[in-house]
Amino acid sequence: MKKTFLILFVFTFCNQITFAQKETTIVTLKNDDKAPTINKNIYGHFAEHLGRCIYGGFFVGDTSKIPNTKGVRNDIIAALKDLKIPNLRWPGGCFADTYHWKDGIGPQEQRPTIVNKWWGGVTEDNSFGTHDFLNMCELLGTEPYLSGNVGSGTVQELADWVQYTNFSGKSPMSDLRKKNGRIEPWKVKFWGIGNEAWGCGGNMTAEYYAGEYRKFATFMSDWENTGGITRIASGSNGDDYNWTEVLMKNIPLNMLGGLGVHHYAVINWNKKGDGVDFTEEQYFKTMQSALKMEELVTKHGAIMDKYDPEKKVAMLVDEWGGWYEVEKGTNPGFLYQQNTMRDAVLAGSTLNIFNNHADRVKMANLAQCVNVLQAVILTDKAKMITTPTYHVMKIYAVHQDAKLLPVSFQSPLYTVNGETLPAVSASASKDKNGAIHISLVNVDAKNKNKIEIDVKDLGVKNFTGTIITSAKLQDYNSFDTPNKIVPTVFKGFENKKGKLEIIIPPFSVVVLEGK
Repeated sequence: MKKTFLILFVFTFCNQITFAQKETTIVTLKNDDKAPTINKNIYGHFAEHLGRCIYGGFFVGDTSKIPNTKGVRNDIIAALKDLKIPNLRWPGGCFADTYHWKDGIGPQEQRPTIVNKWWGGVTEDNSFGTHDFLNMCELLGTEPYLSGNVGSGTVQELADWVQYTNFSGKSPMSDLRKKNGRIEPWKVKFWGIGNEAWGCGGNMTAEYYAGEYRKFATFMSDWENTGGITRIASGSNGDDYNWTEVLMKNIPLNMLGGLGVHHYAVINWNKKGDGVDFTEEQYFKTMQSALKMEELVTKHGAIMDKYDPEKKVAMLVDEWGGWYEVEKGTNPGFLYQQNTMRDAVLAGSTLNIFNNHADRVKMANLAQCVNVLQAVILTDKAKMITTPTYHVMKIYAVHQDAKLLPVSFQSPLYTVNGETLPAVSASASKDKNGAIHISLVNVDAKNKNKIEIDVKDLGVKNFTGTIITSAKLQDYNSFDTPNKIVPTVFKGFENKKGKLEIIIPPFSVVVLEGK
C-alpha cells in the first residue's frame, strides 16, 4: 500500500505543471452494492465547558433578553436544526474528567461551584447541567453523546449517571431524576468512558487505561432500552498507533462499541499562527496537517481490522478541526478564533476523508460548535453569525445516511516551497431517493482545476451545483458582514453526453446534485 502511494506520488509530482495548467483530473465513481452507508453521525459536533461555548454561547439563562427556551438561545437552536446535526458531545473534552454530574442537577441556586482548571481558571457555577443539555438535545432533535469522568471520577458515579438518564423503573437514580422534574428517561445511547486518557484525562499508559476502561464498562449497563448503550473508549493522540493496538488487543470486543481518534490541524503547537492574518505558506502547512487525517484513519483502521475484521467497533474521530492562536484581545484560555475560507477548505477535505472511510468511521465531532476553535456559530451578545464551516457542513448534509459511491482518481498537486499536497479532494453518495451527490474541494490556493466525471451509468441526467468560495483565502463572516461567505449557485460545469466537465476555482468547495 505504501509503495503504491509513493509511485503515484512521484508520477503526479513529475507531471504537476501540466496537470495544473492543461490536464484533466478524471474522477471515477463506482455504483457498488457492497459499499457502506455514510453514517449521519460523521457530521456530529462538540460542546465543552470552555470559553464561551456554553455560557454566552448556547446558554444565556431564562432571564436573558435574548430570545431563549429555558435559557438556550432560540437562534442557535434554529441554526443547528437547519444544519441537521445528528449528535452533540458534552461536557468535554478535558473538562469532562473534572466534571461531577451531580453538581449540575437540582435547583440552580443550590448547585456548588468549581474552578475550570483547564480553560481560563474561571468559576463554573454548574447552572448548565444534565437536564439542560439533554433537554436541549431534544429541542435540536439530536443524539446526546455524554463524556464520562474517568480521570477524577468513580465507577459508581458513572454507573449512576447511566441509571439517572436511562432507567424508567424505580431506582435511587431514577427517583432522583423524577424529583428533579423529569419523569421519562432520555435514553442516552452514546457514552464516552473518559477523554484523552493519555493526557488531561489522567496521563495514563495504554495498558493502564485498558484496565480502567474494562472496569468502568463492566458496571455501565442498560438492559432496558433496545440496543443498550454504545460504550466508547478514549482513543489515541494523533498517530499513536500503539495506543490503538493495546486497546484493541486488551479490551473484549463485546465491551467496546467505539474507539476514538483525536487530530487537530495545527501548523506548530508552539506557534499556531493567526486565524485570519496568515500567509499562503501557513495555509499550506495547515492543510498539510489536516490532510494527515487520511493516513491516521487508514492506519488506525488497519490495526482495528486485525482484531475486528467484521468492523463491529466504530472509529470515532470525536475531536477534529483547525487550531490557531486566539483572536487578539481575547482570553487565551477561551480558544476563540475566526473562521475563514481556509476553514471551509479544511472542513470539506476532512469530511470527504470520513465519507470515503465510512466502513469504519461511524462518528466524528467537529471542535467546537459555538465560539471555540473551528466553530460553526459565533456570538457577540445578542448577535449571532454562521461561519464558512457551517455552510460547508450544511451543503454536505446530503451525505448523511446515504450510500457511499467509492471514488478513484489521480489528483494534481498543489506545490508551495517545493512541498506538495493533493489539490483535489472528492467523495460521493447516493441517497434513498436515488439522488447523486458529489463533493469536490480544490485545495490549491492559486490554480483552478479541471475535473471530468463519467456519470452515464448512474441513472441521472440533470445536475445542479452549489459552491462556497470567496475573493481571498483570508475572507470570513463578521458581525458587520455576516453573509460575506455563503453558498451560491455553481455553474462552472457542463454535462456532455454523460460526462461532467467541471472547472473548480481555487480554494473552493462544491457539491453537485444529480437527479
